[in-house]
Amino acid sequence: MRRRPGIGGLQNAATARDQYRLLGENVAKIRTDLMKEQLATFRSQLEEFARKHKNDIRKNPAFRSQFHEMCAKVGVDPLASNKGFWAELLGIGDFYYELGVQIVDICLATRPHNGGLINLQELCNVLRQRRKSDRGAVSEDDCLRAISKLKALGSGFEVISVGKKKLVRSVPTELNKDHNEILELAQAQGFVTVDEVERQFSWTSGRAIDALDTLLDEGLAMIDDGHRDGRRRYWFPCVSSIATSVADI
Repeated sequence: MRRRPGIGGLQNAATARDQYRLLGENVAKIRTDLMKEQLATFRSQLEEFARKHKNDIRKNPAFRSQFHEMCAKVGVDPLASNKGFWAELLGIGDFYYELGVQIVDICLATRPHNGGLINLQELCNVLRQRRKSDRGAVSEDDCLRAISKLKALGSGFEVISVGKKKLVRSVPTELNKDHNEILELAQAQGFVTVDEVERQFSWTSGRAIDALDTLLDEGLAMIDDGHRDGRRRYWFPCVSSIATSVADI
């Protein structure tokens, strides 16, 4: 019969467990302190990098995007506030605030044309033309960052993906799967017909018409009945290749 451990053995086992626990806590603390030290070093180096390359960060969109990626890796958000070290050094908080104001202005001006849903690429093109006299170029990454700050304010602005395109939504319209599929189909020609929707997705006529009517009611589509074949075309300015005229904004 196997002997059970005595009181002395149990005490020794408990002591060993306590020692292992303390050792584990010490190792974890050492690792945490080391990580904090490394993070502080990274942040210090990042600040020095920003001082050295601040002109490139301000003027070069690609360089600015890479700088944001570097900041994200060490938990720094230069856009978190318009005050403090980063704002004083780079002024990029003001830069994105200005972009945000201009983006809102463009989205509001184009809303009667596109129903509050605009192609991100088109938005950036209009923004660049509007800012062509300003110092520094603007990239899609800059637009996305400015829009993300607008979203944080609860302004209803957000970027959605439809197929291969990114669209900026400035109205609280909820698009379901049927609506997204129609918008993706419309990317090929800029428009769809009821027959095309039925054939592409194997939908009933009622389902296709219901989805298209909803998009029409939301101002995202325009009707074109002027064709010899008699088929109604539903045009979608937000995905068509017909760019918004800057002169109209």
